[in-house]
Amino acid sequence: MQDTPENSARGEQPVKRRKGIYVLPNLFTLAALFGGFYAVVMAMNMRYDLATIGVFCAMVLDSLDGRVARLTNTQSAFGEQMDSLADMVSFGAAPALIAYEWALKDLGRWGWIAAFVYCACAALRLARFNVNTGVVDKRFFQGLPSPAAAALVMGFVWLMNEGGISGSEVQWVIFALTLYAGLTMVTNVPFYSFKDVHMKKSVPFAVIVLIALGIAVINIDPPSVLFLLFVLYGFSGYGLYAWFKFKGRPASLISMSTDEPEERGLHED
Repeated sequence: MQDTPENSARGEQPVKRRKGIYVLPNLFTLAALFGGFYAVVMAMNMRYDLATIGVFCAMVLDSLDGRVARLTNTQSAFGEQMDSLADMVSFGAAPALIAYEWALKDLGRWGWIAAFVYCACAALRLARFNVNTGVVDKRFFQGLPSPAAAALVMGFVWLMNEGGISGSEVQWVIFALTLYAGLTMVTNVPFYSFKDVHMKKSVPFAVIVLIALGIAVINIDPPSVLFLLFVLYGFSGYGLYAWFKFKGRPASLISMSTDEPEERGLHED
């Protein structure tokens, strides 16, 4: 029943329209979720090369769902929560389980403690992101984003696997890297978000040449080059933190609240 003058005159309550679920952005989110699930299954079958590929595919798809939602004006609170749950699987549980199966299980209780700390910190980081009420400077994230943390851990597994190095040979390295990635997610250290980079703006021709050169360099040895980029980004936040402290600027860039999140659309974590 629709809200018409006749209904109002008879004192009848208007029937609220049911809110639907937008298909397009949630398809990308579901595909990212599948990437994380696929990665776990491949790790259970000791196919760590395919497991890392699953996580990286999830990263690409996760970077698209929010942009697709904004381009098509299909943002929703459902999509935001769905995105967070998918991120928890793909960038929280999956990397922790893959790292554990690949090397950490040989460390006994220390191994599963490291994996759990990473997984718990990913959950805390995503929950904290969802209750942020005001971003002072959108150019920065508060703490290492969960996709970047997953890339740091999975990039190392990918690099070692390509080099024929087993997890048991570098188990303490992956132990330290997993703890570092997990704990850095829940710090107040600022990490550049690249949100001020606008693809629609014109750029000098030299920028396109540099992008082409960058792609060529990556193709020389993708595991090594990409892992180096992940490491640089994963440690860059502490450089920014020291720089802000040196300049007397506040290092914590995001105000916090425990209020329920409003319907603001898909987040960009």
